[in-house]
Parts: sequence; structure tokens; C-alpha cells
Amino acid sequence: MTSCSSFPAGKACHSADSGALTPFVADKAAAHPCYSRSGHHRFARMHLPVAPACNLQCNYCNRKFDCSNESRPGVSSTLLTPEQAVLKVRQVAEAIPQLSVVGIAGPGDPLANITRTFRTLELIRDQLPDLKLCLSTNGLMLPDAVDRLLDVGVDHVTVTINTLDADVAAQIYAWLWLDGERYSGREAGEILIARQLEGVSRLTAKGVLVKINSVLIPGLTTAAWPTSAVGCRPAALLFTILCR
Repeated sequence: MTSCSSFPAGKACHSADSGALTPFVADKAAAHPCYSRSGHHRFARMHLPVAPACNLQCNYCNRKFDCSNESRPGVSSTLLTPEQAVLKVRQVAEAIPQLSVVGIAGPGDPLANITRTFRTLELIRDQLPDLKLCLSTNGLMLPDAVDRLLDVGVDHVTVTINTLDADVAAQIYAWLWLDGERYSGREAGEILIARQLEGVSRLTAKGVLVKINSVLIPGLTTAAWPTSAVGCRPAALLFTILCR
């Protein structure tokens, strides 16, 4: 589990010590700056804003603010088509040889934008095969997308899991949209958590490295973090607290 400077015992938000990982996992994580402490200083990663739609309304989410100091995945100055995105990657790769990872993380949820997301991933795989592919998602559609992610070559996935308690989830999320139906309250929380855990379990069973992000929401998520971390631990490689 990561530590965070917002807590007395923590010093910084960082990744797991590679010494605690198996050689196979450590090798896969080494060149991904979001998964490796040493890789963070040696490699570059790039997020592509190709996925505008979202299927989950988080009460803390604000995707309208964009400035030079606001560079988190959910914020973008513009939306790219898959073709524009791969052109941008080629330009960045030529200018920054340390680029090792290209991911799709927004501005909405990649798996709520299946056509755009997988077209982008396929173009990068075909034109820049040396780059690692990753994806960040809320996990709602993850069980349905595992096979396609494997087919296109994604081997790192980050899932935002803020809680494993459906009652807490009801306070974090206003609604979710699944199979043409809108859900809210505890029911939405139960659906989301079950699908998140199913997706994470299926990915890790196939050898995909999974990192869990959890947003710091005082009074809601902080007390349950030990439970969430333990609940995710059998499958996830890392548990990262997002201090915003």
C-alpha cells in the first residue's frame, strides 16, 4: 500500500518497493512511471484525451477546470480523435525518447467510449509497438472489456475504487448508467463495487498489472481505507491514495 504525506506516518505518495514483487511483476512494472518508484524518474508516460463520455457521476468530479497547473487525467484542453491521438504520440515519442507508456484516462471513462478507446489503442499498437499500453477506469464496464483489453495488448490497468461499502458509495456517486438503465443510492454502489472487483480479479488472473486509486474524501473514505486495501490486495499490485 502507498503512503501519503497527508497522514502523519506517510512521507510521500509513492509506488510499491520492487523488492517486494516477484521478478516477473517487477520487470513488467519497471518501465511504467506510475507503477515503479525508480521508473518514475527514468521513463515518461502520456495520457490521451479521446474518451469524452462517462457512465458514473462522482460527486467530487469537476472536469471543467483546465490550466497549466491542473494536469490530472480527467482534465483536458481539447478532445482528440483516435487518428489525432496517434499522431500526437508519434510527435511526442520523437521529441521525448524516454516515453514508454501511453494510456487513456479521460476526460470521461475510456470504457464508456469503447469505439474511440479501442481504435486509439489499436492504432498505437500497430504504429508504435514498443510502447506499453495502459488504461484508467472507474471499473463499471471492466468485466465486459477484459478480453478486448488483452487482445489489444493492454497490460497495465488502473481502477478507481473509493470504497467497498455500498452505503458509502451512495454518498460518493450521484448515479451510474449501465445497460440503458440509471441507478442511484445503495443499489448503484452494490452494482459498481461488484463489477469493479470482478474486473480486477479477471485482469490479474490473466497477468495484467492492476493499480487501485482511491480518492481522499475526509469523513467518507479515510476510515475505510484499511478495509478497502485488504479487500483489493489479493488481486491488485498497488493501492494509491489520491491526495487532492
